[in-house]
Amino acid sequence: MAAPFLGPDFLLDTPASRRLYHEVASTLPIVDFHNHLDPSAIAEDRNWDSIGEIWLEGDHYKWRAMRWNGIPESLVTGSAPFREKFNAFAETIPHCLGNPLYHWTHLELRRYFGWEGVFGPETADEVWELANDKLANRSHSARSLLRSMNVSYVGTTDDPCDDLSFHASAQNDADLTFKMAPSFRPDKTLVPSDAGFAAYCRRLEIASDHAISRFDDLIEALLKRLDHFITLGCKASDHALNEIRPFSIRARSDLDAILKRGMESGPISVQDEADFKAAVLIELGQAYRARNIVMQFHIAASRNNNSKLLGSLGPDTGGDSISDEAVGGPLNALLDQINRDKGLPRTILYCLNPALNEVLVTTAGNFQDGSEPGKIQSGPAWWFNDQLEGMERHLTQVAQMGLLSRFVGMLTDSRSFLSFPRHEYYRRLVCRIVGRWIEDGSVPDQSELTDGLIRRICFENARDWFLP
Repeated sequence: MAAPFLGPDFLLDTPASRRLYHEVASTLPIVDFHNHLDPSAIAEDRNWDSIGEIWLEGDHYKWRAMRWNGIPESLVTGSAPFREKFNAFAETIPHCLGNPLYHWTHLELRRYFGWEGVFGPETADEVWELANDKLANRSHSARSLLRSMNVSYVGTTDDPCDDLSFHASAQNDADLTFKMAPSFRPDKTLVPSDAGFAAYCRRLEIASDHAISRFDDLIEALLKRLDHFITLGCKASDHALNEIRPFSIRARSDLDAILKRGMESGPISVQDEADFKAAVLIELGQAYRARNIVMQFHIAASRNNNSKLLGSLGPDTGGDSISDEAVGGPLNALLDQINRDKGLPRTILYCLNPALNEVLVTTAGNFQDGSEPGKIQSGPAWWFNDQLEGMERHLTQVAQMGLLSRFVGMLTDSRSFLSFPRHEYYRRLVCRIVGRWIEDGSVPDQSELTDGLIRRICFENARDWFLP
């Protein structure tokens, strides 16, 4: 007899996995330490006009699927009404069997709206009316949606030039029952060859109230902004390292010259850029260590490959994929340089290329220093890898080459306020994995051992890093 679709024991195929999930994992709070939620929506406790709006206004997972299904851009990101876009998404979902979007979509409808049908063109009207009725109420405002998922921490992603006014207002809001903190993402200072580098440096001068003419000025401006972030609860930095190239340690005069050419929109060689990027990251990494800020590196994304899409819609609109460039040598060299003085900060290494999972796990092992458990992390399974097979592969490799019990856990990496059932997806999978180990005799059937593992990798390790 077939199991019910997304029933209570979805993914839980052993008695041990069912006990671990229902008795241990399911009620744990969520620490979502890396996402792209809009802090203004939380500060202002936004309500959405329709499920079309909250589902489709910024979710490039859905956009990619809709394009793959032959949906015209006018119904994806174009000017069509959200009802028409919603109908186009409803047409797409039946074609998503095997894609995590199929599970995520239905989990979201169940957990946020209490609707347990099968979504598609035939049920689109029913879902539209039911969801919109609920979204009109304060029970489905931004904060209420997060509270309903038992979220205790939201780590947004913020540019150093952001004024963080919404974080400031939220920090003083007694009605906010969870923690929202900014994360420091200075990517635009790493690429002096970029056409927008000079203009960005001018913005940074204004935001930091610090003139930038030399390399040390750039670092000082960044550190002034970092310290401001910390006053508003910042616990983490974040860096998108699409590629990590071999680099050399350069004299300050060389770095000054590279910065000057970048600010004058002059030519910069690939090697100069690699050396400049490494120099900025080394300085920042040591500053993060001194300030107890988690350093996150997101590695091996090939971004903005569709120039037509980039030109019409901009970045982060569905034109990114997995890079197959090697990262092991330069990544180890970069971490080693940061580590040489007073040691690395707590660090999380993400890799979009699953073929490099083992590289990142063993790299993390190189720099554990005994100062705290799991100080250097591999993971979580990121972006294209946060599906069942990708997460299981990653977790298995962490367990086999590191210490799974010290793993920092899952995140949404999402712009959507309806994305938090992804934590449930991860927790059910974790319980299935450990439950199977128990059933086949690979680990002892001792609740004090396995329950502790589940609590740590679903909540406690992340809590200890981000909610001291």
